[in-house]
Amino acid sequence: MSANNFAAVGVFLVGAIAVSIIMMLMPKLLAPNKPHKEKLTTYECGNETIGRTWLGFKSNYFMYALVFTAFDVETVFLYPWALTFQKLGTFAFVEMFIFIVILLVGFWYAWKEGALEWM
Repeated sequence: MSANNFAAVGVFLVGAIAVSIIMMLMPKLLAPNKPHKEKLTTYECGNETIGRTWLGFKSNYFMYALVFTAFDVETVFLYPWALTFQKLGTFAFVEMFIFIVILLVGFWYAWKEGALEWM
């Protein structure tokens, strides 16, 4: 690699950092700073809250969403494989079999750890 390639990367890096700093400073400099009373209140379906506003809830909901997202993204890889299955041959079939086995092992582990329990 020549020095010109590194210079181009450096220019883009400095530009990206400068643009992000400018974007973070623009609202502070240009936006009006007049907080309205209504904007400082807690909003929950239009009703005033009764009792404590900040309530903790189980992290199982997040774990369920993370496991779903992981499996959903992984199954997206099955579609292009299925479209080109006949062209790819036996090697691709073995690789996809290993991929599906890894998915099933992950699913089994998530089930065993209780990440799929809703309540």
